[in-house]
Amino acid sequence: MTQPDPIRRDPDGLPSIDLAGLDLLAHAVAAAERGWHVFPLRPRDKRPAGHSTARCPGTGRCAHGHRTPEQRATTDPDLLAAAWTHAPYNIGIATGPSGLLVVDLDTVKEGEQEGTPDGVTTFEALCERAGKAVPTTYRVRTARGGQHLYFTQPPGARLGNSAGRLGPHVDTRGWGGYVVAPGSTTPDGAYTVLDSIAPIPLPTWLLDALTEQPKPARATGLPVPVLAGGPRVATVALERETAAVASAHEGGRNAQLLVSVRAVGRFVAWGDLPRHVAEQAFQAAGESAGLPPAECRSTIRSALDWSIRTARPKQAAA
Repeated sequence: MTQPDPIRRDPDGLPSIDLAGLDLLAHAVAAAERGWHVFPLRPRDKRPAGHSTARCPGTGRCAHGHRTPEQRATTDPDLLAAAWTHAPYNIGIATGPSGLLVVDLDTVKEGEQEGTPDGVTTFEALCERAGKAVPTTYRVRTARGGQHLYFTQPPGARLGNSAGRLGPHVDTRGWGGYVVAPGSTTPDGAYTVLDSIAPIPLPTWLLDALTEQPKPARATGLPVPVLAGGPRVATVALERETAAVASAHEGGRNAQLLVSVRAVGRFVAWGDLPRHVAEQAFQAAGESAGLPPAECRSTIRSALDWSIRTARPKQAAA
């Protein structure tokens, strides 16, 4: 069976590409000329083009295993031309292979508490506390009005991604991550260069902030109320699970919070533990581990709602 040709062609059978595609190709090539490894994103979208790991056919380029966008990213101009001949793809930069660490300063999202600082404000405060000026480096305005600050990774370093480690609305993208490149557009707007100078090395004080060892857990100091007239097992469970949350390390904190709240949630469902007591204890534990307060509240609420909805009757669980 003949497969359809995915390449758009003109009446003479030659590959064709529209003006938008040509402009995006130019931006992709410009990024590659800086040594940055690029790959296609869906047109007017931030998601990678192509199939996901779950839907990998195991053929073609994936014959020996699924190739992730990071693995497919390239600086080869011929491969770039072939890709952007197919469609006016947006452009992704695989930050790890490109030797980059990009600080993502996000905007405040709808529904957040009034007065919540955006990423730019948080980062400026972070610089001030460190006694440093805001670094001047390659800088991009994102579609939503945030900023991407590009830095080169220190020699021999392999920094990955982080979410909120530096502060609210401040994330980083390194190995295992990517950023949307200038020239790309989404329904929210365009990604445009604000400062086109070459990225500077990641400042030492920022490297230290990203690699410092987590502080010792303060689980034993968390206030867990004694429940007058309540089953001792509920108090013990609350003490054990809040300690697990407070001692969780970055990368697994939210997951631990979800699991621990669900483990205690049955006692709330049975009436052995007041909901507000559980919420306050886990909120303190989550914040002690370094999770943002809003993230704690959302996870705790979702986990308790699930526990109350799915808990078996107390007699059946005995």
